[in-house]
Amino acid sequence: MERLSSLYGRLLEALAAAACMLVFAMMLMICLDVLLRNAPLLASVKGLEWSNELSEAMLYLITMLASPWLLRRGQHIRVDILLRAIPKRAAWYCEWATDAIGLVCCLVMVLYGTKMAFASYSSASLSVKTLVTPEWWLLAPLPAAFALLSIELLFRMRRLLHAERGPRGDAVSAA
Repeated sequence: MERLSSLYGRLLEALAAAACMLVFAMMLMICLDVLLRNAPLLASVKGLEWSNELSEAMLYLITMLASPWLLRRGQHIRVDILLRAIPKRAAWYCEWATDAIGLVCCLVMVLYGTKMAFASYSSASLSVKTLVTPEWWLLAPLPAAFALLSIELLFRMRRLLHAERGPRGDAVSAA
C-alpha cells in the first residue's frame, strides 16, 4: 500500500507541475495580450480577443490539477484552532469525520460531474463566446479532479488510522 501511495503522490506532483506550466503559459499570454493592445507592433492585431476566455478556463484547470496535490501536502484550507483546544482523542475523531464528509462530498461531485459532462457530450453542447468549444471540455476535469481528491482522502484516512490519536500535525494554524 505504501508503494501505491508513493506512486499516487508522484502522479499528483506531475499534475501540480502541469498546473505550474499553465500558470506560466497564462502569464505569457496575458503579457502578450497587453503588449499587442498597447504597442502598435502589427496594425491588424489589437490584442488577443480570446485571452480572457482562455485564462478563465486555465484558472479553472489549474485549480482542478493542483487541488489533490495541495490536499496531500496538507496545504488546503483548514481551520484547526478548535482541534488544538479539544482533547486529542476527540480531535482525532473530528479529523475522521471531516475526512468522511469530504469523501462523500467528493464522490457526489464525481457522480454529478460525470453525469453533466456526459450529458453535455451527448447533446453536443457548445460554449459560444469568443471561442466556440464543446462544453464538455470544461466539464470533464471536474469529476476527474474530485475522483483524485476522493482517492487522496482515502489515503489520508489510512494515514490517520495508523497515526497517533490526535489532530494531524500538518499545516497547523495554531500552536
